[in-house]
Amino acid sequence: MNAVVICNGEILDYSFYKKYYDDADLVICADGGAAHAKRLGIRPDVLLGDFDSISEADYEYFQESGVRIIRYRAQKDMTDTELALEYALENGCSSVTIIGGLGSRADHSLSNVLLLKKLLDRGVKGTIVNERNEITLIRDRIALQREENVKVSLLQLSETVEGVTTKGLMYPLDNARMELGTTWGVSNEFTADTAEVSIRNGLLLVIKSRD
Repeated sequence: MNAVVICNGEILDYSFYKKYYDDADLVICADGGAAHAKRLGIRPDVLLGDFDSISEADYEYFQESGVRIIRYRAQKDMTDTELALEYALENGCSSVTIIGGLGSRADHSLSNVLLLKKLLDRGVKGTIVNERNEITLIRDRIALQREENVKVSLLQLSETVEGVTTKGLMYPLDNARMELGTTWGVSNEFTADTAEVSIRNGLLLVIKSRD
């Protein structure tokens, strides 16, 4: 089952996201992400959070639409995004796409990227997307489809990443060792319609980006 989590970060081009929520079996809206859901014309399956960032009008709109609403107390140990991911996990989702997960708040943006590990640890494919980026965390391998004007960056999320091997990229790696704190893996380019990245040990962020 595929889930989409709508967060309260930056969304510029609403039409870009149609391909994600059209294929979703479950749409979860995290607090102020309700404003994005409304603009997208989406009726989420559930709206959850402590509701400190949602407008009263948006809350009433989805309440009157019959959307399931789950309220949490403000003094909680998880962000609204993490609560949304927990809901997806509890409902048996095998993949989760997070939209509106990046924005001007570096703390929220980085914490959302780190939440990809929670999904990975539970055997769930997690991806954060916006109009210019697609972020995935791997501990084994991934295949990437070529897109025009898209770069591929590999960033270490563990102290070391071992056995890094790539195919279909301009600057190849063969059983390489990457250490946290370098920019070695930034801005590679496609040389084939499909590229592959594999690792033997560690955690590696794979990011497709366009300027």
